[in-house]
Amino acid sequence: MRLLTHNMLSCNIKGVTKGFPLSIEVQRLDTKDADFNPDFLRNIFPKLEWKAFHDAAVSIGLNDIPEQVDPTMLEDHEFLQKFHHALLEVHLEEGALICPETGRRFPVTKGVPNMLLHEDEV
Repeated sequence: MRLLTHNMLSCNIKGVTKGFPLSIEVQRLDTKDADFNPDFLRNIFPKLEWKAFHDAAVSIGLNDIPEQVDPTMLEDHEFLQKFHHALLEVHLEEGALICPETGRRFPVTKGVPNMLLHEDEV
């Protein structure tokens, strides 16, 4: 699971009001090369919740993502390379996503998060 995916997931348990962002518990990470596309990065940037992305990156050990950003940084090649790597190349292969409100753990197995709810959570 990429951090791009993580940035779009939330806990949808009935009654949960603060289900985003999910915490990440890492058991195994993998790095997979992805084609570098600066235009994609510039287009996805406004759609991301940056604080959640930054905090997720730090939680998996990527400490070179700045806490604060502005659109002018999207013209800096070095920033785009770091952004690309964190967003698209680092994959959570095994671990869990954890609801910030309930503590419910959603397992990630072979890079796929299982966000299915139990019957009593719907």
